[in-house]
Amino acid sequence: SMPTRVALIAHDHKKDDIVMLAGEYVATLRRCELLATGTTGSRIAAAYGLTIERMLSGPHGGDLQIGARLAEGDVDMVIFLRDPMTPQPHEPDINALVRACDVHDVPCATNVATARMLLDTLATKTAAA
Repeated sequence: SMPTRVALIAHDHKKDDIVMLAGEYVATLRRCELLATGTTGSRIAAAYGLTIERMLSGPHGGDLQIGARLAEGDVDMVIFLRDPMTPQPHEPDINALVRACDVHDVPCATNVATARMLLDTLATKTAAA
């Protein structure tokens, strides 16, 4: 069966969180195909040596690139650690990506607690595979 394709995205104030989260689940993420927006992807790749297909940064269109891939059926899960306290210049792109997850019935975690639930499920699934 195909590896699970996971998109990893984090706003600036959440980048430390997503790097930490990826570290907790590095064994699981190694069995997945990963894509990420710009800096998030390079930080996770540098920290753990994971292979990650990097898109543009969110403000430069990375969220839209991931949304397009998702619409084509190329993304199985989205971990999108949003910063709810800081206005984002690309808010419409963020909303479009979350909407695309809802339209295409793709699991989308927007905070660490939900991300852990999704990744725990994935850990069980990939270990059995």
